[in-house]
Amino acid sequence: MSQPGVIDGLQFARTGSEMRGTIGPAQLPRLAEMSCGVDEIAYAIKGGLNAEGKLCLRVQVSGTLQLVCQRCLGPIAHPVAVDVELELSDSLREIAQADDDVDRVLASPAMDAAQLVEDELILGLPLSPRHEGCESAVQGSGESSRPSPFGVLERLKKH
Repeated sequence: MSQPGVIDGLQFARTGSEMRGTIGPAQLPRLAEMSCGVDEIAYAIKGGLNAEGKLCLRVQVSGTLQLVCQRCLGPIAHPVAVDVELELSDSLREIAQADDDVDRVLASPAMDAAQLVEDELILGLPLSPRHEGCESAVQGSGESSRPSPFGVLERLKKH
C-alpha cells in the first residue's frame, strides 16, 4: 500500500492481508449526495480465497445511517451490518459474462477501501425507508382528525 486506504486488490488477497478502521462522512460523498447522514462507519476488509479457490475480498461494514422517512419526511436511524465476499475479477468482460450469483469486483492495483465500503452501503439501502409508526398513521381509518383544507374553503365560499 502506497497510501492509507488504497490496496492492490490481487496482492492484498494473495497475502491474506487485513485492513480495519472507521470511515467518516467526508470519505462517503455519494451517500451525502443521497441525503444519507453518517457519523462513523466501522469496516474490515480481509483478503483470501473463496470456496472455489479464487481470490476474493471479504468486506464487513457496521454502523448507522441517518435516512429520511418517505412517509413523514422525518429522520430515521437505519442500522447497517454488511458481510459480503467479493470475488476479484481481471476484467469487466469477465464480470458481465458471469452467469451465477457470485458478487464480483474489478481488481486493480489501486482499490480505494472507502469506495468499496460506500458501494456496499449504497447496495444495502432500503428502497423506501419508513418509520414503523408512520405506516399505521397514514393507513388509518381514512378520516383525518384535521379538517380538510378544501372543506374549509368550501365553507368560506358559502359565506
